[in-house]
Order: sequence, then structure tokens, then C-alpha cells
Amino acid sequence: LTKSEFVTNTPKSAKKLRWTSLEIGLITIVSLLFIVIIALIILFATQKTDEICTTADCTQSASRLIENMDANVDPCDNFYQYACGGWLKKNIIPETTSRYSTFDILRDELEVILKGQTPTHSRASRCLIELRGGSPLLDMLPDVSEWPIAVDNWETNYGRTWRLEDVIAKLNEKYGTLLLVNFFVGTDDRDSTSHIIHVGQTSLGLVSRDYYACTGPYAEACRAYEQFMIDLAKLIRKDRGLAINETRIREEVTRVIDLERDIANATDTPEDRNNPVLLYNKMELGDLNANFTLEIESQLFNWSYFTAKIMNTVNISVPDTEKVINYSPNYYRRLNLILAKYTKRDLQNYMVWRFAMNMVVGLSRAYRDTRKAFRKALSGTTSEAAVWRQCALYVNNNLENAVGRLYVQEAFSEKSKELMEEMIKDIREVFISNLDDLTWMDAETKKAAEEKARAIRERIGYSDNIMDDEYLNNEYKDLSYSAEEYFENILQNLEYVQKKRLRKLRVKVNKEEWVTGAAVVNAFYSSSKNQIVFPAGILQPPFFSKGQAKSLNYGGIGMVIGHEITHGFDDNGRNYDKDGDLKDWWTPDSTQRFLELSKCIVDQYGNFSWDLASGLHLNGNNTLGENIADNGGIRQAYQAYKNYVKQHGEEPPLPGIDLSHDQLFFLNFAQVWCGTHRPEQAVNSIKVDVHSPGKFRVLGSLQNFPEFAKAFNCNKSSYMVPDNICRVW
Repeated sequence: LTKSEFVTNTPKSAKKLRWTSLEIGLITIVSLLFIVIIALIILFATQKTDEICTTADCTQSASRLIENMDANVDPCDNFYQYACGGWLKKNIIPETTSRYSTFDILRDELEVILKGQTPTHSRASRCLIELRGGSPLLDMLPDVSEWPIAVDNWETNYGRTWRLEDVIAKLNEKYGTLLLVNFFVGTDDRDSTSHIIHVGQTSLGLVSRDYYACTGPYAEACRAYEQFMIDLAKLIRKDRGLAINETRIREEVTRVIDLERDIANATDTPEDRNNPVLLYNKMELGDLNANFTLEIESQLFNWSYFTAKIMNTVNISVPDTEKVINYSPNYYRRLNLILAKYTKRDLQNYMVWRFAMNMVVGLSRAYRDTRKAFRKALSGTTSEAAVWRQCALYVNNNLENAVGRLYVQEAFSEKSKELMEEMIKDIREVFISNLDDLTWMDAETKKAAEEKARAIRERIGYSDNIMDDEYLNNEYKDLSYSAEEYFENILQNLEYVQKKRLRKLRVKVNKEEWVTGAAVVNAFYSSSKNQIVFPAGILQPPFFSKGQAKSLNYGGIGMVIGHEITHGFDDNGRNYDKDGDLKDWWTPDSTQRFLELSKCIVDQYGNFSWDLASGLHLNGNNTLGENIADNGGIRQAYQAYKNYVKQHGEEPPLPGIDLSHDQLFFLNFAQVWCGTHRPEQAVNSIKVDVHSPGKFRVLGSLQNFPEFAKAFNCNKSSYMVPDNICRVW
């Protein structure tokens, strides 16, 4: 047939055309092939995500997750045990540490990297430390008017010219030890671009005021603390060739303990100190003389003389009209009543003891051993960390920028910065969009909250300054260490850090300055800078890796990002505005509703009882800020991950682990908090740590997040699905 004939009408006389069987067969085969191809295309399009990810990152992630979890536990009954059961079976707390966790393992590994970067001559140094005995401490004690208990004729040689101001000032400016009067230079809460003098309440030798009851879980710590003081006093007297009258020493030690118990009871409780608005009492320096008198043996404490004693060492003169912030007016009123019961000898014994107890770590074995039983009573540890580890830790804590540079050069990838910036952007947007859903907050406060959230500045990895040789040389130009004088190096650092702080009084706050070094496994929010910081040290698995599944990144560092953002809006951070100033940007109604919702979280966490701490309950008030941040962080990170999946599609499954990526998000979040404590450290942390123990950080935040129960198909009667849930952000 020609084309023309094909389209014209067929003459009636023509025969009808018929398909041959061959043609029919061919057409059938072609049709079937076409259908098969279409089916394969559809199948490929819908099933491509079921291809298992077998990259090195995916394989390592899956292996870690499987190894740490206990799949025999029902995730709806106890998700912490489900996520961390394997880890808990496998890990034993080292003798040198009071707790062991995912964080601690990462910190240990970081220290190993630092060891390779900062060679230490630990064996030679330790031998020299042994040879020097206690002489470095004994030689400097006269500089702080001596330790009466450890010397003869103190009244004659020191007591006659002794002034409380002189000793507190010297310990502060030269030895970085803030006692009785906590005098420091810091950011002015109401003007975050300026520095101002603060005076606050003292720290304590035992970790918290509760320990001074000396009964129940605190009895052993009290007994060991007393014995530590007795043993150190006896050792110094022995090394000085002085007579040892055990009865006399015990009597003096008992008076020191009584004095410190009274001081402890004069301090405000942590709950009393939660509200920064109530802490802020601005007054003139002269007002301290007029209204906060301290008197010891008829000697009046002169606040102007005391301030000059400290600030003259950095060439700053302070008039009586200088504005200062008194963080603890009630403490000073109570302290004056206490001082009436004690002598200057008691006060001197106490202050020099508090200094000396922290300095034995830099001395010979005999001196370090006086602290052994006390360390065990407080934290449960029975031996010291290896010398190289102590050195790496000390150097990182004191020369953080120099060490940060070495760490970044060795272990940080610049690509991490870009990925982190993207995640922060996504999670910030989720926080802001969630404001619309909050029925408890009015429009005016929501607008201010959005402004603050948008103003949060991020810092990722490290400060550019640490890569600048000139900057580092300038920072450390006043330090001059000697390999033979470990104790003196410690003293030099104490003075260097303190003088650096004091010199800031007349200098504007540098809001670009980092609040941390780079070689740190942690993250931070600064309320006065309105800044979130993610140092290089935390940007590693399980928190983050550019090659691991996004579900794990969002469950790890994503939750941390949300946590730090939410700190700007917790019970403390909410008092500061977008510029970092202490300023009320809330309507009274929104404030009231916030306090009601916070109370729900206080009660929830306060009901958790911790088996490792002899069944003690958590302190819901002291941990409120961190708990609010955890609850907000997990919610924002999960929503940001779901948004990522909407945009980019489902991720391929991980090998050997039959869990969806929604479930993997929660699993990786929980495994960040795998860890355990020695009983002594558990009691200690309940009293002083503002974070809940890892177990309850997992259980508490997931009980409050219905998306968790949905991901694991938990029924309403499960432990992980409580009747009442708490939500603030």
C-alpha cells in the first residue's frame, strides 16, 4: 500500500486486509516488552529508596547503633534502655573517672589527638615534682599570710598586721581564688556592651550547701573532707620540722568546718538564684560600705580599700561612685552575723585551706595522697588519670586557642561549616514557624521572640583568630613557662587568667569573641551575646558527619542546635532581649503562661528518682533551663528533618538494622546520652549539675513528644506515653 492509497477510501470490490500470525505475534511481543519496561520504570521510581546504603559511613553508623542498643527491650517501655542497653553492658567506668558516657569517650579520644600534637615530658616532669616535695606550696604560703594551723607563732608573725581585705584581695588578684567575697569583672546584664564589677557569694569546699548536713549520703564526704585538712596540716608541719599536736590540729579543723558550715548556710540556694532579674542589684561602691558592713574582731571591712587592693594591680583606679552589681545582698547580711562568732585565725585557717586543698595536685605523691579519700568520697574515683592525660587536659583548659589551632589543623573539615550553617538555618526557621502554633503566647510577645531568634548569631568550628600567628603570639606574650616548675606554671596561669578578666573593666565587650576554645566536645549559648557556638570538637560522630545519614545528623547535632537556640527562651535566657540585655520583652500575660507551663516540666523531672543516687529525686527547678532546651531541641530537630525529607525524598535504609529513618533519628538522639555514674558522683551531680542525667534527658523529652510514640507505634498504656505531656516551645 502506498501512503496515498492508505488514506483514501477502499473500493468496495477490494478484499479486506488480514494480519498474518507472524505480525500478530510480533505486535504482542513488542506490547509486552513495552509494558514490562513501563513497569520496571515505575518500580524503579517507587523502590529506589529501598536500596540499602552501603557506604563506609552508613556501615559504621549502623554498626555503632546496633552495638549500643538492646533490641530485646520494648522501645515503648523504656527507650533509654532500648537505645543504650548494649552500651551499658559493654562499658565499665575507668578507675580514674567518676562517670563514663558517649561524651566522655569523645573527650578521651580528643585528648589522644592532643597528646600527639602537644608532646609532654611526663616521666621527667613527674620525677622532678617528686623531688621538690611540698616546697613550692610551703614557699608561697607566706605571700598569703600563712596557714596558722601549719605554722608556729602565727599571731606574732602575721596576726598583728592581718587584714581580711588584704588576704581576700591577694588570693583573688594573684592566685585566681575567689573566697568569702566573690569579686569579679563581668558583662553588665543590663548593658551587655559594658563590663562592671560584681560581688557575689562564695564558692564552697564541699560541692553544695546540702553536704554540710554531714548525714546520710553526705556523711562520708564530710568525714573525708575533715581528714584531708588534718592530713595536709600534719604533712606540712612534718616537712617544716614542727611538732605535731594531733588534738590541737583536730580542734582547729573542727572550727574551720563549723565556720564553713555557717558560711554555706548563709548562701542563697540555687533555686533562689535562678532569676537574673532578682540577682541584679546595682549600687555605688560606697553603698557597700554603708549597707553591707563586715566586721571581724572589731575590724571593719573597707570595701573601697579592698577594691583598690585588687584593681590597682591592673592600674585601674575605682572611685566610691563606681557602679557595682551586688548579686548576693542577703548573703552579705548573713555573713556579717557569722563573722561575729569567729576569730581572724579561724578565717585565715579557712581561706588558706581552701586555696591549699586545690593546689596539692601540683605537688609530690605524698601531698596528692592527702586528697585521695576525699576524691573517692566525692566522685568515687580510686586512682589518678595518666600523667599525659592530666597534662593534655590542663594545657587545653589554660591555652585553649593555641591547642584549638593544633586540633583544627589535625581533625577538622571545612566542609562541616557549610553543612552546619544549612542545618542551623533550617532549625531556626522551624523554631520561628512553631511560634505561630503557641496558643499560650500573644502576638506582641511572639513578634519579639521572632526578632530575638533571627538575631541569634552562630559560631561554628573555630575562631579565625586562632589561625593568626600574630594574634596567638600577642595573647601569650606575658606567659613564660619552665619545664622544671610545674607548680609555678599553675600559679602563673591562675594570675594570668584573673588579670586578663580584671583588665576588662574599662574595655567594651567584644561580642565577636568566642566563649570557648575549638577543641571542646560541647556546645554553648551566651545570653549576653545572643550567640550559639558549636566548637570543632563536637562536630564528629555520633553528633555529626558529612557522610552519615541526615536522620542521624538531625537526631545528633540537630537536636543540639535546637537545644542551644531554645536556651535563648528558657527560664533564664528569656529575660534577655535580642541584643543580649537584661530587659523584659514579654507581656505580663505571656510571662504568666510561660511560668505555668514551666511548672509542668519542673514537676515532671522532679518526679524522676535516680537509682544510681540511692533513689534521690532530680531537682526540677535547678535543671529547668536545660530540660526546656532539650524538649524544644528534639521537637525542632525532628520537624527540620521531616522538612528535609519532604524536599529531598526518603533516605536509603542503613544495612543490618530494620528501623525507619524516623526511628533512627530518635535512636541516635538517645545514644548521644548513653552513660553511667559512680554512686558518689550521681549524688554530687544531682546537687550541682544544671543538666538532668542522660537517662532522664532521653525519657523526659521523648515522653513529651508525641511524634516519638507515633514513630515506634507505642500504645497509650506505654511508659513512654504518659497521660499528661508538658510543652513550652
